[in-house]
Amino acid sequence: MRARTLLVDWGTTSFRLWAVDADGAILAERRSGEGLTSAGDFDAVLESHAAALGVGIDVPAILCGMVGARTGWLEAPYLDAPVHFSDVAGRATRVKAASRTVFILPGVSQRAPAPDVMRGEETKLLGLGRDDGLVLMPGTHTKWARLDGGFLSGFSTFMTGEIFAHLRGAPTSVLRQAVGDAPLAETSGPVFADAVRAGFEAPERLANTAFGVRAGWLIDGTSAADGLARLSGLLIGAEIAGARTLYADLDGVVPLGAGPGAQAYLDALAALDIAHAPPVDADGCVRAGLSRAADILLQEFPS
Repeated sequence: MRARTLLVDWGTTSFRLWAVDADGAILAERRSGEGLTSAGDFDAVLESHAAALGVGIDVPAILCGMVGARTGWLEAPYLDAPVHFSDVAGRATRVKAASRTVFILPGVSQRAPAPDVMRGEETKLLGLGRDDGLVLMPGTHTKWARLDGGFLSGFSTFMTGEIFAHLRGAPTSVLRQAVGDAPLAETSGPVFADAVRAGFEAPERLANTAFGVRAGWLIDGTSAADGLARLSGLLIGAEIAGARTLYADLDGVVPLGAGPGAQAYLDALAALDIAHAPPVDADGCVRAGLSRAADILLQEFPS
C-alpha cells in the first residue's frame, strides 16, 4: 500500500521515521542516531531515509521534536500556553527549501508561574487524545502537564534525570565513588521506596540527604547498588513533592512513557500510595500526534 505521509520524530540524538498509509497504519520505519548533533544537512538525511523505503518525493513529511529548535533545521516558534491542541498542528512551520512538502510542529512555552518550554512532548500529548487530566512524562527532563478542556493549560519541567546523571557520574561529584559501579538503580526494593518517601516528606533537605549517600558508603559500607537506589529515590521523591505543590491532587496522573526510567516513577508513585492511570506508550502517542497533525495540515495544504 502506498504511503500517504512520513511521520518524523527528530531529537537531539535520535531520528525516527514512520511511513504510514491513509489510515495511519505503519508501512515501514527507520531509526538512526542522526539527531541534531550529527545530522548536518537535514534535507539530505530525510531524503536518504525516504529513499531507503522507496517513498516518493510527492509524499509529505510531518516533523516534531528538536528539529524545530533554534539550532535545528528551521525554527518553529513556540506557542504560548495555554494552547489548544488543534493549534499545535494548525500553526506548524513549513520548510520551503525542503525537497518535499515538510512541516515542523511548534513547541510550547510558558511564562507564568515560571518560564518553561517543551518541544516534542506537545506532540505526545496531542496523540494521547485526552482533554483533561494530569500527565507525567518521565525523561532526562521530566515534564508534568495539566490538560483542561482540550487545552494544554500549564506544565512544569524537572531536571531530575540530568541531576541524577551528574551526581552519579561527573568527575567532580563527591557521590561518584559511592554509586558509580552500580549498573542501574533498583527501584522495586525497600531502599528506593524508603528514599522516595524521605525525599517527598522533606524536599527542602535534598541537598543534605543526598550527601548522606556518600556518608553511608564511608561509614556503613553501603553498597553502590543501594547508594544508587537511594539517590534515585531521594531525587524522584523530591520532584513528586514539587509536583504536589504545583498541582495539589496527583491521584489519577497519567504516566506517558516506558523503560526503566518510567518504571522508576511508577515505583515511586506506588511507594507514596498515589494512584495513577495505566501507563501509555510514548512512541504510540508520538505517531498518533503526528498523524493527527497530518490530518489537519494536509487538508489545509494538500500536496
